[in-house]
Amino acid sequence: MGDLEYSPNSPELPEPVTPAGREGLAALLARPGKTVIALDFDGTLAPIVPDPEQARAHPDAVPALAALAPKVLSVAVVTGRPAGVAVRHGGLAGVPGLEHLVVLGHYGAERWDAVSATVHAAEPHPGVAAVRAELPGFLDTIGAWRGTWIEEKGRAVAVHTRRAADPQAAFEALRDPLAELASRHGLIVEPGRMVLELRPPGMDKGVALADYVREVGAESVLYAGDDLGDLPAFAAVEKLRSDQVRGLLVCSGSAEVVELAERADVVVDGPQGVVQLLSAIAAQLG
Repeated sequence: MGDLEYSPNSPELPEPVTPAGREGLAALLARPGKTVIALDFDGTLAPIVPDPEQARAHPDAVPALAALAPKVLSVAVVTGRPAGVAVRHGGLAGVPGLEHLVVLGHYGAERWDAVSATVHAAEPHPGVAAVRAELPGFLDTIGAWRGTWIEEKGRAVAVHTRRAADPQAAFEALRDPLAELASRHGLIVEPGRMVLELRPPGMDKGVALADYVREVGAESVLYAGDDLGDLPAFAAVEKLRSDQVRGLLVCSGSAEVVELAERADVVVDGPQGVVQLLSAIAAQLG
C-alpha cells in the first residue's frame, strides 16, 4: 500500500501516539472507501450504567455514525451482547445513512445487517443452558457477595458485581469459583468491568473482527473499545497490520481498564470522546 504520512487538517482530530496508529489514520483518511470502522457497544457507543438493560447509545452516537458510514467501506458494531439487543438499545435500525450497518453480536456468533434487518446465528453451546440453570444455586452455595446479580445474555450468562458493597472484592472472590463452574460445562470466563461472563470458547471480538475485515476486503480498520473483552480485537488489529492492513486502535477511556489505554494509539474520553472522534473524521472526509 505504500507509506502514508499523517497530516491532519482539523485540530479536532487527535494525533495517534504510535507510528502504526498514524499510518492507520492516514490510510483511513486517504482511502476511506477501503476502511472498516468497528466499535464496541457498552462503554464505547453507550455509557456504562449499573443496569445493562438500561444502557443506551450516547445521544450523538447514531448521528455521528450516520454521517461517517456513507464515506467508508463499512461500519460494524462488535459486541458481546445479543445482536438484536445492541440494535434496539443503540437505536440502529432504519437509520438513514446506516443502510449497510452490520452488528456482530455474541462475539460474532450472531450477525445482524441493516439490509435484511435479520439476525443470523449458529446453534448455541449446550453448556450455556447448563450453567444458566445451575448458577443461582451455585452462587448461594459459595456465599456470593450481596449485591451481585445475573444477566441473561442468550448465548452467554454474566455475573455483575457493580452493585455489591465492595464491587472489586466481590469480583475477585468470584473469579476462580466461576472459572471452575464454566470449565465443567466446556465454557470460559471473560472478565470485564465489574462483570464475569461465562461463554463458549473460540468466541471473541478478535476472531469476529479479523474475519469481517477479510470478508469485505478492507485495507484499513479503526477499532474502538473500552474493556478487557476488547483486547482480542486490539490483538487482531495488531496481527492485521503484519498482513499490510493498516490499523488505528482507539480506547474509550476508563480508569477501570488501563490495559486498553496502554495499547491504544488514541485515548478518548469515553463515549462522548468516541462520538467526537467519529464526527471529526466524518468532517475531515468532507
